[in-house]
Amino acid sequence: MSEPKEFFNIYAEETPNPETMKFVFNKMILPEDAIDFPTREKAQASPLAKSLFEFSFVNGVFIMNNFVTITRLPGTEWHDVIPIVKEFLKAYVEADEPIVFQRTIPHKYEGADNLVVAQIIDILDTYIKPAVETDGGMISFKSFNDGVVTVELKGSCSGCPSSTVTLKRGIEGMLTKMIPEVKEVVAEAL
Repeated sequence: MSEPKEFFNIYAEETPNPETMKFVFNKMILPEDAIDFPTREKAQASPLAKSLFEFSFVNGVFIMNNFVTITRLPGTEWHDVIPIVKEFLKAYVEADEPIVFQRTIPHKYEGADNLVVAQIIDILDTYIKPAVETDGGMISFKSFNDGVVTVELKGSCSGCPSSTVTLKRGIEGMLTKMIPEVKEVVAEAL
């Protein structure tokens, strides 16, 4: 008797950025890693992203844990393309095609042994990253200099109309209250 086939599902979820849609799987496709492909040229490291850019409406791809966030080109209506993307992603993952050619190595931050930097990273990882990931994006700590925390926004956060408000009122508000040395939070321009 053969083993029953694993149940596999994918669904589309809106993000705060109207230009992006999050496609969520019921299994991990890229555990403990996240890769942003804001252009077709940068997608060469991922067979999945490269294949998605073959669709005429794809303007960006972000892959993390159990989801893929796709940024559309202007003039594309989500209701027209969601079924196409879901069918493609389901077939791609069920065929066990490679997601990326090589994994990224976690970044060691300069000054990560500094107590303030360690506190910033802990707060980002504990409170902020899960919320940002829920919206189909990612936030990464880049640096801390003279009271200014620099972060990088990827996925649906990149170019999102509400990301500036989230950055200033949410993230900056939390970090400045919890860590007196933090005076400002800025996003690194990509």
